[in-house]
Amino acid sequence: MNPRKSNGSSGELVEWIKALAIAGILVFIIRYFLVSPFIVDGPSMQPNFWNRERIIVNKIIYDIRQPKRGEVIVFHVPEEGRDFIKRVIGVAGDTVKVDGDKLYINGKQIEEPYLKEAYEKAHAAGQLYNARNDDRSDFPNGDFPDGKVPEGTLFVMGDNRPNSEDSRMIGFVPLNRVVGRADMVFWPLPDFHFISHN
Repeated sequence: MNPRKSNGSSGELVEWIKALAIAGILVFIIRYFLVSPFIVDGPSMQPNFWNRERIIVNKIIYDIRQPKRGEVIVFHVPEEGRDFIKRVIGVAGDTVKVDGDKLYINGKQIEEPYLKEAYEKAHAAGQLYNARNDDRSDFPNGDFPDGKVPEGTLFVMGDNRPNSEDSRMIGFVPLNRVVGRADMVFWPLPDFHFISHN
């Protein structure tokens, strides 16, 4: 047996073990500290996100700065025992008013380009997109009569306004429950895209 060949093989094996260990550590760091996969559960973010789509959540961005209006976030809802995905509509200090398909922030009507087609389709049929199914469709409402977003919280809504359990029903979302920002849809593969936050 050639001892040099044996030493070379064992050295190569050690290098492979080191490489795999480093790769494992990197996957752990990325998975638990930087990004996380998330599965959309339900129709509340249609037409922009669909049930069972897989997305990548950026977990570090809100360690650097606060969430902004228009961003899509994932957050814990302990009462439900699961995470929700919704869009940030109002940040601390904002006064939010939802009146049918009209959204006002601090008294100014806000355009929602991510729902433009949905609004146009509903209006062409002579309907509201945010159908008033009950007194909680609008905001403020009987459950939450104060439209001002408190410090340390966010006001969020699903893009599927008539079929979304959001801040109109569950109240303002504490910042310490936010997991991160939805940055990319990665599955199904044909729907792969980076998420716009305009």
